[in-house]
Parts: sequence; structure tokens; C-alpha cells
Amino acid sequence: MSGASRASNRANGHGDETPRMASSNAGGHGSKRERQEGRNGPPPSGSFQASLGHKRSASGNPRPISMATTEERRYEEQRKVTERTYETHADRIVLRTASPEKIQRRSAPGDRKSAASPRRPRDPKPEVAQVPWNPEVTLRPHTTAPLASRVSIPPLASTVPNAPQPTPLAELSLAVQEAVIVEDLLFVFMGYEGQYIRFDKGYNPREERDRLSGPNFRILPGLDPSLHDLAASMLKMATYYSALEAFVDVQSREEFGAVNHALCAAVRKYLQDYIVMISELETQFLTSNTFTVHVLNIHTLPTSHLMLQLYSLAQKLLQKNGLLDDDSDDDDESMEDFDKVLERLTEGGNLTPGKMSEKKLCKGGVVLRLVTQRLESMAGDPAARELLTSLLRDASKPYMSMLNEWLHHGAIRDPHSEFLIKEQKSIKRETLEQDYTDEYWERRYTIRDKNVPPQLEGVKEKVLLAGKYLNVVRECGGVDVSKVVSDVPTTFDDNRLLENVNSAYAHANESLMQLLLTSHALPARLRSLKHYFFLNPSDYFSHFMELGHPELRKNAKAVNTGKLQYLLDLILRQPGSVVSLDPFKEDVKVEMNEVTLIKSLQDVVNITGIEKGEALQPLTSQAVKADKNATGYTSLQFDYVVPFPVSLVISRKTIWRYQALFRYLFSLRYLESQLSSTWHVHTRGASWSHKSSNREIERWKRRMWTMRARMLTWVQQLLYFCTAEVIEPNWSKFMSRLNEGAENGKQSSGSSRTVDELMQDHVDFLDTCLKECMLTNSKLLKVHAKLILTCTMFTNYTKWLTNELDHVDPDLAGGVKPPGMTNMQWRRFQADRAAAASRSGSKDADAPMQSVEERFHEINKMINEWEHSFSRHLQILLDALNHYAATETVVLLSLCARLSTVNQGTEFTGLRADDVSNANRAG
Repeated sequence: MSGASRASNRANGHGDETPRMASSNAGGHGSKRERQEGRNGPPPSGSFQASLGHKRSASGNPRPISMATTEERRYEEQRKVTERTYETHADRIVLRTASPEKIQRRSAPGDRKSAASPRRPRDPKPEVAQVPWNPEVTLRPHTTAPLASRVSIPPLASTVPNAPQPTPLAELSLAVQEAVIVEDLLFVFMGYEGQYIRFDKGYNPREERDRLSGPNFRILPGLDPSLHDLAASMLKMATYYSALEAFVDVQSREEFGAVNHALCAAVRKYLQDYIVMISELETQFLTSNTFTVHVLNIHTLPTSHLMLQLYSLAQKLLQKNGLLDDDSDDDDESMEDFDKVLERLTEGGNLTPGKMSEKKLCKGGVVLRLVTQRLESMAGDPAARELLTSLLRDASKPYMSMLNEWLHHGAIRDPHSEFLIKEQKSIKRETLEQDYTDEYWERRYTIRDKNVPPQLEGVKEKVLLAGKYLNVVRECGGVDVSKVVSDVPTTFDDNRLLENVNSAYAHANESLMQLLLTSHALPARLRSLKHYFFLNPSDYFSHFMELGHPELRKNAKAVNTGKLQYLLDLILRQPGSVVSLDPFKEDVKVEMNEVTLIKSLQDVVNITGIEKGEALQPLTSQAVKADKNATGYTSLQFDYVVPFPVSLVISRKTIWRYQALFRYLFSLRYLESQLSSTWHVHTRGASWSHKSSNREIERWKRRMWTMRARMLTWVQQLLYFCTAEVIEPNWSKFMSRLNEGAENGKQSSGSSRTVDELMQDHVDFLDTCLKECMLTNSKLLKVHAKLILTCTMFTNYTKWLTNELDHVDPDLAGGVKPPGMTNMQWRRFQADRAAAASRSGSKDADAPMQSVEERFHEINKMINEWEHSFSRHLQILLDALNHYAATETVVLLSLCARLSTVNQGTEFTGLRADDVSNANRAG
């Protein structure tokens, strides 16, 4: 018989409900007789050969014995050929389609009937009550996975009522057992139950966890041990296929992201190839005479190995997603994306979609990391390496699309939050116009450290900076978003991946540097800041202090900042001054800070721990209490309005540092002006310039002049040190680095400095100035506060001391002109005395009368206290400066050398360094 005839007959025997056994030579009569035999009743029991030999006519009447013998001879040769081919398959079909009663009659001895004997009518049997069973196919609820199966799951075989049971395996021959097991395996490979291979009793297909884990199968007892072992080994592939089908349906949901969708699409291709293989195996089973369980096992071994790799990867992903139990519970990001939470709450959605927690969702870079780790661990298996490489290539395509969009356009298209860069959309550029802050730079774009693929681990900072730089340029209109970037890597296995990141980073850095240095004139902005905050040049500021003195001497709450702003604008626009040519003078604003400089610096230093070498971080809000006695002079500070994108470099934190340095320099300038006014009073006042006949008074005045000179020297030397030896050298270094970066950027992008390095250089410059100006050490701040307070009290009491001097000096107490005073001096002295008397007339009337000796003793005691306080704290400062110059900043040595002569000749000269702490506590 030809192969086509065997395939046709095997297909008919496999598909028909009643086996059709006639060959192609028998024509339509054999088929007709078989249908008639099927209508009349079950065939007589016996072997498959006997059923072929006892044919019936079309009418159902038995043929004569001679005709039967002739037909038997006629088909003898044909029967011998087909007997070996169809015996096993026909018995298998009969056993599957026949009822238990037919099988029992077929196998019972003595039940055979002669072909010529007529059939007797059977006795009617009592009807058995049938349990109604009406299975229905329904549609399952729609999910966000567009290709997920929506057909209801078929019922288990164990739940079907009155299901016909197959012949026990123990009653079948070895050949028949092999045939039925092969057929069952082909069904089981596609996720269905067979007659002898069923789902395990603990498996429930309606439970998602059971479907994702895959069903376990059991083989009914009675199978030959060798066949059982082979079948049991192949059943694992059926488990893998069923689990992967469920995995693709679940992992393709929208919330799992584009990377999971691409991975599921790649897995679906392999599952399609798997089904094609099963159909080919079925064809071989139906057409080949030598297709056995062993042959089936050999054909499925490579596919089973690949399905195992897919299954293991799928199980690991499901465990990471919390859909399956996992022994190792990895913590994800401690801070969830605030924008995503608000978005879900606004839309009325749940924070935990499905059975997953948003915190456990495994997507994006985590998926690629798992595939890469799996690929590294299976590097010694060529088949597994090829499979995982293909999966990684397909799964990384959407991730690479997001990466290229970020690197070349500065935009993030990440609706499922799976990219390594996280964007906080609540921090917008529009808010910078009112309150510009470096949060736009530091917090708007951050790295999801646990979502970074291994391929980008070494360049993640470059990826972040490249997109940030380009994003700023894009918002300023410097990048064409519609431009399509071609010739870029699209998968992780492309050798140009790192080259693409480095080139995009260099291009973005060069673009932003050019934007800042040329279009937005960053160097000019920095020089403008130096003019106003470092008082360089300060010609305009002295004029401002003179005009604003009536307002600045008031209490801080009573100061009219609008008037001061008007005066400042007027002075800045005055022709002839250096700042009149500044194009950014409109950005300088006057404001009042009622918290004293020393108090705010102490709080910042104590909180941030700058003394331990940590970075200085200004307070985000004024948590300290305002000074009730603060005046305009102690509260004045400048603010500076910086537009975007220059505000990224000149941020609020850097402005705070500028303000701290300005307030410190301004306090020294104001104290210098007060001491200069005191010198003016001491030189021009008749009370001070007149040489008294009383030597004690003259000695007291010389002590006053000496202490004023010492204080003025201390202030001037400190002011010179801060401006000429700290700020100016550091400013020159900073500007040279800025200019060097600009020149390198013009020459070659590879050697140019980055914008983040520029920002760090700016902060380092300001922090160095603060440290070398002694504003980051709490001990030095306390000493400074004591010295400034002593000098301020000395200057504030100058007028009162002048009035007291007029009463204690015997030459001036009377109404007669002293012999050593000119007429002009005497007239000026009398005018000053009359003006002082009119101002303090009521106070003097209420004050108790004191003698000259008591008054002189009081002012002498006061000068002693001032001398003691100033000399003592100055020596503490000198010893502390020597200590910190040896341990921290060597620049302080020059200040120590200049201030060493100020305290010579006093009782505190040479105070030991170990007495600093004791004296500090005593003060």
C-alpha cells in the first residue's frame, strides 16, 4: 500500500467516531457495510483481524459462506499488508470510542458469532438516569493585555458526570499502550488532558497562581514502567508550555511596561514555533509506522531544554512581581514616584493594581537585569545563550528607544515608569520665575538605582547628565525635537552602545556650556554678583550708606525697603560709577533679614556639621528667632534675581552663600565707618582735642584713643584679609577654570569641562571663601561676635563719653575759656554743649546728682571693661587662628601676623592655646 493510502486510512481511523477499515480497493461498499454495521450494533468481540474477515452486506443480511470465502481470498494479500499497520491503531480507536459495555462484550470469550448466522434482537435494557451536563463557552473579563486569551477555561475531566472511562492500561498490550500514550502526550503538550494522562488533583486552572506555576500531570496506573519513565520525563515540557501561556497573558498587561510587552512578544514567537513542532509530530504519528514514545522523546529533547530556560526566566520574573512566592524579598525604591500616586488617586484608581503591589512591580531595567544575569549564568550552554541573547535583544528595543529619546532630545517617554531616569513633573520650570531653586536641577531628574540595566551601570551618571543638559537646551529652544536621530543602536548587544552614550553626553555638555557662556553671559553675571555682594568696587556703596542712613538706623521692622530700593537704583544709574555700566543692575534687590548673621551662621554650622568636613548646607527656612533689637544696618542684605537657565549655576544655595559673605563684609564696613566717625569726634571735638590740666583725664583720653586705634586696626586688617587675601585669589582661580573650560569647549568637546563641574566649582569657591573668612567655625564665630559687640558698644557710647568728659574736666566745667583753647574752639565747644543740653535736658533733670570723682570713676571703669574684653577676646582669636592655621587653613597665618601687634603691651599677650576653651566659656 502507498504512503498516501496509509495516511488517509490512519487519518480516517483517527478522526471518525466509528473505525472505517476498508481499503481503497474496497470502494464504497466497504464503507457502506461499516456504516450499516455501526447502525446495527457493536461489532462482534474478537481481534482486529476477525473484524476485517466478517463483513456484512449493505442490506444487513449475512452472505453465503462461499462468497465470504471468495472475498476473503480476494483481500488476503491486502489484509496481510494492512494488518500490521492498523492493528494497534484500530484497537486504540475502538477503545477510545467504544463504550465500556462494547469493550466488555468485545473481550468476553465465547461471544463470537458466525458471519452467516442472523443477528437476534437484543433484550431492551433499563435506562440509566443521566446527570445533565451542559458545558458552555463564555468570554472572560477583558484585561489590559490585548492578545490574552478571553475564552473560558474548559472543565477538568474529573468534573464531567458519567464520563466514559477508557480501558485500563493494564488490560492493553504493550503496543496499544504505546499508541494511546503517544496520542495522549500530543494532547497534553498543547495543555489539554488526555485519556490516561490527567491534571494533578491539586491543580485548579481557575487560580492564577496555579496557571502561572504550570500544571502537574499524573499517568493512570497500569502503564509499562519503561513507557511510564519516558512519558513522565516529557510531561515537564507540557508544564512549561502551560505556564508560559499564562505568563504571556499576565505579563502582557499594560501596567507591566513596554519591556515586558516586548519580552512577551518574543516568548510568544517561541510558543508559536512550539505549536508548529507539535503539529509536525502529530503528522509523523499519523503517517509513520515507526513513530514510538522513544522517537517522540528524542524529537522533543531540544525543545524541552529551551522551554525550561523560558520557564525558569518566567518564574523568576513572576516572583519579582509578587505573583508567585519568593524566598528572597528585595526592597524596591523607598520613595515611590509622588506624581504617579497623585495621578492614580486623582483618577480614582487603586494604589495596587490587580494582585500586585506597585512596590513589587518588576519592569524596565529590572527585567533586563534579570535576563542579563541569566545570560551570564548560562554562558556555557550554547542553546540557552542563543535563546537568552535573542530575548535580551528583543526586550531591550523599547528601552533603547527611550534611551535614545533621552540622550538626543532630552525628553522622557516613559508612561510606565520603567526607564532608569525618573522625572518629577511637579517641579516645573514655570515655578522658577517666582522662586528659582536648584531643586529643578537636583530633584526633577533622578536615577532609579535599582532599575539600571547592567549594560548602563558604568555610564548611568553620563546618561543622567546628558539628558539633563539637553533638556535645559531643549527648553531654551536649542534642540529640534522633531529631528529624527538615525544610525543609533537599537539593542543592548550593539557594540556602539557606549559610544552612543559618550558622544551624546559630549554634545549635550558642549551645547549647554555654549548656551550659558555665550547666549546667557554667565561670566558677566558672576562679575555682577562680585560687584554687589563682595563690594568690589565699593564706591557706590559708600554713597548708598550715606543716603540710606536715616532708614538704616531704624529698627528692622520699621525700615522702608521700597525707599532703600529707590536709593540703590538711583545710585546704580548715576553716571561715572563702575556699576552704572553693569547690564544686570536691575536684578539687585534690597531686603531685610531680622535674624543676625552670627546667629544664622551658628545654626547652619551646628546643624550641618561643617566642622567635621561636611558640606555647608544653608537652612531651607528660617527656624531661628528674629532679633528684636535688629536695625537696618544689621539686617540689610541684597537679593539677586537670576533667570533660567543661569539659575541652575547661580542657585538659591549659592545666593545664600553670597548673602552670608555680603552681610559679614558689610558688618565690618559699617563697624569701620563707626570707628572712623569716632576718630572724627576725637580729633575735632573740643572736649577731646583740648589738653586738660588734669593728668588723669589726659591719660584716660589717651587710653581711649589707643583702644579706638586698636579696634580700627583689627577691623581694617580683617576686612583687607577677607577681600584681598581670601575672596580675590579664590575668585581669580574660579574664573580661570571657567575660562579654561570655555576655551577647551571651543577647541574640542572631549576636553571641555562639564556643567556639573562648573556648578561644583562655583559652590567650592563660595565654601572656600566662607571657611577662610572664619564663618564656618562655631568657636571663631563666637569670638567674632564678642569682638564686634565690644567695638559697637565703644562707638555707641562716644557721644555719652563726650558729655561726661565735659563735666569731669575742670577746664571745661566752668564758663571761662581755658588758656590753651582758641576762640573758635571755645565757641564751637559752647555750641556743642548747648545742643547736647537741649537733647538731654529732661534726662539730666531726672538723673541723680553725681560728683566729678564719681563720674570719672564710672567712665574709667567702663573703659577698663572694654579694654579687658577686647584684649582678652582678641588674644583668644589669635590663639585659635594659630591653631586652625596649623590644622586646617594655612591662609590664616598671614592674618595672625598682622593682628599680633594689636594686642602687644596688654595683660593678655601670649595667652596659651589651652586657655582658649576656658576663656571662651568664661566669656
